[in-house]
Amino acid sequence: MTAPILVVEDIYTSYGLSQVLFGVSLHVAAGECVCLLGRNGVGKTTTMRSIMGLTAPHRGRVEWKGRDIAGWAPWDVAQAGIGFVPEDRRIFADLTVWENLDVASRRRAGGFTIERVFDLFPKLRELMGRQGGFLSGGEQQMLTIGRTLMGNPDLLLLDEPSEGLAPLVVEHLKGQIARLKSEGLTILLAEQNVEFCLALADRVYVLEKGHIRYEGTAHDFRADESIRHQYLAL
Repeated sequence: MTAPILVVEDIYTSYGLSQVLFGVSLHVAAGECVCLLGRNGVGKTTTMRSIMGLTAPHRGRVEWKGRDIAGWAPWDVAQAGIGFVPEDRRIFADLTVWENLDVASRRRAGGFTIERVFDLFPKLRELMGRQGGFLSGGEQQMLTIGRTLMGNPDLLLLDEPSEGLAPLVVEHLKGQIARLKSEGLTILLAEQNVEFCLALADRVYVLEKGHIRYEGTAHDFRADESIRHQYLAL
């Protein structure tokens, strides 16, 4: 395997006195799609926030392309090439679809433009003049991903992208994320939806109560029913 571009090493993260992550370690190589699986509340979002600088770990390293970025401000992490699609979407409700995309533009030769986002999500082209607050949940998710891509990241962090969406929308979203992967974008995906994850991931980590309990290929994970039953069954 090629050398990883993201290495999370033994991070501990808390919210005040509430400890959430206990020595979480993972790595992602360029071009990979790696999935962080786990039930609700096990620390997936906190792991993403720790990488992005939104909730800095108080111990451990977050190494991006050889530099320790743990504790960097989120805007510096974004400038370094990591894009974050949050679970709660955080679109600008009063701005139109086009304005939401334009405000996030960070031009790079061969990178994403508004036209390229519209090619990925044709529905957004139809809605380019509509305010973000009047979009459906699925449309907002497309817009959030598109807005993040406008920053032309080298690594895309996707936090629970399928949550709360209709099955047809989830299938469409899965296809478009697979397209991004095929184009060479590196992806770290946090999900509860096992089948959504396995359709995209090269490797899988399973989180449980703030600890990594499993690491392996998506193929090996699919074959191991005991892991799925122990850490993911409701």
